[in-house]
Amino acid sequence: MRLLLVEDNERLAGFVASNLRSAGFLVDVVGEADDATAALASTRFDACILDLGLPDRDGSEVLRELRNRRDQTPVLVLTARDDLDSRVAGLNLGADDYLVKPFDIEELVARIKALLRRPGAALGVILRLGNLAFDTIGRSVEVAGTPVALTRLELALLEELMRRAGRVVSRSYLEGGVYGSDEEFTANSLEAIVSRLRRKLKASGAELEIHNIRGVGYLASESKDI
Repeated sequence: MRLLLVEDNERLAGFVASNLRSAGFLVDVVGEADDATAALASTRFDACILDLGLPDRDGSEVLRELRNRRDQTPVLVLTARDDLDSRVAGLNLGADDYLVKPFDIEELVARIKALLRRPGAALGVILRLGNLAFDTIGRSVEVAGTPVALTRLELALLEELMRRAGRVVSRSYLEGGVYGSDEEFTANSLEAIVSRLRRKLKASGAELEIHNIRGVGYLASESKDI
């Protein structure tokens, strides 16, 4: 799952992004309102963590613009403004949650996961194909009840394919769901992840196959020969 973190304090942004990535999320970080608006308009995010005190414009304007174009991306406002009027104003603008600084990182991660559990936000908490189950909130995979250890990139790729099982998913779409905006990758990076993921799934006995549709992308389906 891909998150957008809008925070101008570089040290805090780095700390939050690091912990969210450790929890299995793909995180893009921007420090200004205009950059946040551009990112939300051009990239699909599962949720946004939004600071209000941004250097170019107030973060509330980002939220207002997002909702005015009927974009329902879940937004958690993360701010030092702890008065009742600010909280009410943020929620009335369309924020889904509101967390005041200073905060515990464990609570932030838990709140993000709670937002993603809401109907329509995470497109299903448990994805299943054959004997494989993917917990999209807990970021874990089991095959016939046995845990399978996957890296963050492998989890991101598997999730994108399982959400669209039976359909061809283009390379560009997969790359957008696997790599953050600040991550470098080569033309062969995606193939390498697919190869590693295939090996791990085969070794675990997963009833799931990843097909290479030459020149187009990849497709996940339940194995036919099991």
